[in-house]
Amino acid sequence: MHPMELAIVLIPLVIATMIALIVFGARAAARRRNELAAWATSRGLDFRPGKDSSFRSRYPNFSCLDWGSQDRYALNIMTGQMHGQRCTAFDYHYETESRDSKGNRRTTSHYFSAVILQSDLPLKPLYIRPERLLDKISEFLGYDDIDFESAEFSRKFYVKAPDKRWAFDVIHQRTMQFLLDQPRFSIEFDTVSVIAYRSSTFKPADFEAAAATLAGILDGFPEYLRRQLKEGV
Repeated sequence: MHPMELAIVLIPLVIATMIALIVFGARAAARRRNELAAWATSRGLDFRPGKDSSFRSRYPNFSCLDWGSQDRYALNIMTGQMHGQRCTAFDYHYETESRDSKGNRRTTSHYFSAVILQSDLPLKPLYIRPERLLDKISEFLGYDDIDFESAEFSRKFYVKAPDKRWAFDVIHQRTMQFLLDQPRFSIEFDTVSVIAYRSSTFKPADFEAAAATLAGILDGFPEYLRRQLKEGV
């Protein structure tokens, strides 16, 4: 087939494919909005589907909100009370850039979900996530995380904190077992709140599980730790 004839055939197919992908994406986004709006209503949460680019500045210590290189924003935002704590649940969008072998730039959109609970006590930075193969390699090279008395917990979770004493106070034996029994999330503390997330979007049941996991950690603070935090020790 002559190149001109081939182009005449292919161009409409490419355009039709692009339109189909746009329509499919719009319908999928609408289904998700409706699903999350229904879940938020069932939990007594307010629902806002629109984009909000302020999360990165509002929570500057949460590393996941700094992923990517551009176009970061929250959407499908659900706010209210869960497990007795102020809760914000949301989807999050960011973009990454790459180049092919010819130097052409390609932009890719990514989405994940998260839940933030605000604590009624002051907190300190703490990072907990499932252990990865790369962590085991890093440990072999001497870049170790914090190890706990539970060998099973230490094998399955990677934990970092500037203040190791804080990590041991928060992650005691009961909390270790609690986290082992819960679905896996990456968890970060800042000074007033805590976030649970994964690298993909949540189903409504995942939002429930993430909020329950965070609440379980906060509720599990030992009484001596609560006193110290209230007294500012």
